[in-house]
Amino acid sequence: MTNSTTPRRPVRIGNASAFYGDRIAAFRDLVEGGPIDVVTGDYLAELTMLILWKAKQKDPEAGYARTFLTQFTQSAALCAERGIKVVVNAGGLNPSGLADRVRAVLHEAGIDLSVAHIEGDDIAPHLPELLAAGHEFRHLDKNITLEESGAQPISANVYLGGWGIAAALAGGADVVITPRVTDAALVVGVGAWWHGWQRTDFDALAGAVVAGHIIECGPQATGGNYSQIHEITDRRYPGSPIAELAYDGSFVITKHADTGGLVVPGTVIAQLLYEVASPAYTNPDVVAHFDTLALAQDGPDRVLVRGTTGSAPPPTLKVAMNYIGGYRNTMTLVLTGLDIEEKARWATEQLFATLGGQESFDEVDVQLLRYDTAAPTRLSEATAHLRITVKDRVRARVDRAFSDAVLELYVGGYAGFHTTTPPTSASEFGVYWPSSIPAADVEQVVVHADGSREEIPHSPRADRPPTAHRRTGSARGGVADFGPTTRRPLGSVVAARSGDKGGNANVGVWTDTSEQWDWLRTHLTIERFLELVSEARGLVVHRYEFPNLRALNFVIVGFLGDGVASSTRTDPQAKGLGEFLRATYTDIPDKFVPDARYPGCSPSQLPGGL
Repeated sequence: MTNSTTPRRPVRIGNASAFYGDRIAAFRDLVEGGPIDVVTGDYLAELTMLILWKAKQKDPEAGYARTFLTQFTQSAALCAERGIKVVVNAGGLNPSGLADRVRAVLHEAGIDLSVAHIEGDDIAPHLPELLAAGHEFRHLDKNITLEESGAQPISANVYLGGWGIAAALAGGADVVITPRVTDAALVVGVGAWWHGWQRTDFDALAGAVVAGHIIECGPQATGGNYSQIHEITDRRYPGSPIAELAYDGSFVITKHADTGGLVVPGTVIAQLLYEVASPAYTNPDVVAHFDTLALAQDGPDRVLVRGTTGSAPPPTLKVAMNYIGGYRNTMTLVLTGLDIEEKARWATEQLFATLGGQESFDEVDVQLLRYDTAAPTRLSEATAHLRITVKDRVRARVDRAFSDAVLELYVGGYAGFHTTTPPTSASEFGVYWPSSIPAADVEQVVVHADGSREEIPHSPRADRPPTAHRRTGSARGGVADFGPTTRRPLGSVVAARSGDKGGNANVGVWTDTSEQWDWLRTHLTIERFLELVSEARGLVVHRYEFPNLRALNFVIVGFLGDGVASSTRTDPQAKGLGEFLRATYTDIPDKFVPDARYPGCSPSQLPGGL
């Protein structure tokens, strides 16, 4: 590919799926709702690979996101009519199988579209030889090797980049089915093909990574999961996000006209901070520096993002592994009225005395969830939950033997005993293992529509190395005097977005004026964060500053244990953690919330808005 002398117009890319099981109609709505050049779809979370592996054990022909077939079948004719390309990672563990199914759909409907797919991410069959060759597959957070853990992975997939997608499109494909690529790679590949970028066009590639990251979770960029709820005046289901990606890597985030939701800098910032750590966001094709970009409103439901700087990618690729950790079971006991803590302690002691002690299990997690209030006026206000989870490699220990033992407390334990469910059976759980591998040891291949195979080289090392970002515990420089303060919710002056990345949770918070940013960066240190989020105490917390976004990002290492499939938290993906942080009380300068008639309101709720 070569750069054109005259840049092509921006390519219009819409994303129709944020996860496996997302809204089926989103694909059709995006294709029918207005002009679009390419539809992308992201179906592969870390947990999804485990789900697809289990599906493939039952049916060797499975292993891909079946919902995509339904979506594509509904819209294939219109895609062909309008010349819309389709690029999705729905191939999962069986991209060739899905490509064949797509061809069958096209053949049955008499539609002439070519289909290519990508291979090379699945290294599970090669693990024995890779381990023998000295690859340690050291855990990225725990710093222990795979051998030291004793784990036996059932899936191991490398996060591939976008150049295979670019090659497939350049080869004439109308539909590109990928396996485990990075979420942003779908847009990177489209941009590289459309604009003819070179491997060292780092700034343009970085812009594409940012665009891909913003639209990958669908309507989370167009008003979904947005903490500033009172800014959302059109509460129909949000329209799918569209990135109009220009040749220099700048882009506009928008959505089709007459769709729900909202596109403003806040909705875009929320997604920029979702599931990230350092401002240096590493992808296989480039490192995108999120602290270099700038956002501006560019019209109704249009946000312009430009100025992203990129640098050379590292010589390694991330690997997502899963292994079966054992079996788990959870029972929730309801506690009512007075003496809640004593009742919980008694029930726990009784239960494990019956079961032979907590040491009889590989892992025990006991959580007392307080929903009760003082002086209740209704039953719900007097209720708490005791949530007990047991895990073990031996299923029988945590199967009905456990849940039946809970019921033995029915008439011999604390007053008011009952449970939220009848006795339950154990379920298998998986453990997520993030690691890395040298890119040189991974072979990415595009299988074109005619069956020919094209090996895709990895990006070579370049003279522009990645930039390291220093983690900060507090702001540098002196602390300004912001005047009198009052205890208010942190959400009175900040917005937030939180999420998961394996076993880690991240919380991004931001505000919208320079003075509020000066306060936020000096006030919300790691120490203050731990005061507000007590459940993070004892864990490693990293803090990053994004001055261009007036934002902070906190990463809590191990907050979710070994990932969503293994986590015992009631919110195993930390989706509500940001909203909890906003609800915690701290000392807020009075001048940031000037009207005392609106205590606890976010700035967007106040007269004049945020």
